[in-house]
Amino acid sequence: MTDDARPATPLSAADVVDLLLAATGVPARAATVDGVLDGDPATPVSRAAVTTMATLDVLRRAADAGAQLVVTHEPLYFDHADAARRDLEAEADPVYAAKRRFVAERGLVVAHLHDRWHDRRPDGVDAATAEALGWRLDPAAAADGLALATVGPTTLGELARYVAARLGATALRYLGDPDAVVRRVGLDLGFRGAARNRALLRRPDVDVAVVGECHEWETGEYAADAVATGVAAGLVVVGHVPSEQAASAAVAALLRRAVPGLGVDVVATPDLFRAA
Repeated sequence: MTDDARPATPLSAADVVDLLLAATGVPARAATVDGVLDGDPATPVSRAAVTTMATLDVLRRAADAGAQLVVTHEPLYFDHADAARRDLEAEADPVYAAKRRFVAERGLVVAHLHDRWHDRRPDGVDAATAEALGWRLDPAAAADGLALATVGPTTLGELARYVAARLGATALRYLGDPDAVVRRVGLDLGFRGAARNRALLRRPDVDVAVVGECHEWETGEYAADAVATGVAAGLVVVGHVPSEQAASAAVAALLRRAVPGLGVDVVATPDLFRAA
């Protein structure tokens, strides 16, 4: 059956989301962000779109391609736990209002797949991004939720340029001597927090940490001092979206297997930022 084939009776959005979540092979967390964020869960679905971040541009392209369901890795309304809606509504926020109106007018259902994808072993985002970079994750570390790889020898500057080109990062930054030799990297993609970033940077088997985004007064300052003390060779800050973008194709492939006959598109989220 081809990707464009249609089931005789389309499943509802709720059914499709349930099948996708079950197909991850990971149990739900006691408290999770995964599930339908907006739209009518009873909406029949014959086509779905998978993306990293459901910006208005992404939603428009998904709807124009015929999708009724959009599966996003990041939240829809600007808050990880979807807890900002009361404030946005109280503020009569025009951006929130326009986005909600678009979802309603186009009859979209938007679902969040985040926790179960990160809870896979290896982490679903880490595995997909490492594959996009042509790196092999250390199996033992991956089983513990860490992403470590041997990449060198190369230099920090060459590594940064390579990562930017492979992941489509238009505003990647890095910290450290561009000529520093790099052999081992640790990945902390998306936003994993300063504690994880620090632990990665101080590992004796890691030269450089490659992160999605970080707080400069926390991870940035620590990385600068780690370089100054010789604890680490550097830090590469890719950008949140490009650091996790590769996972969309993997989610789409899983969704096609979970719901045979469902049309599934990957709608890429471009890097939100560009360098001046």
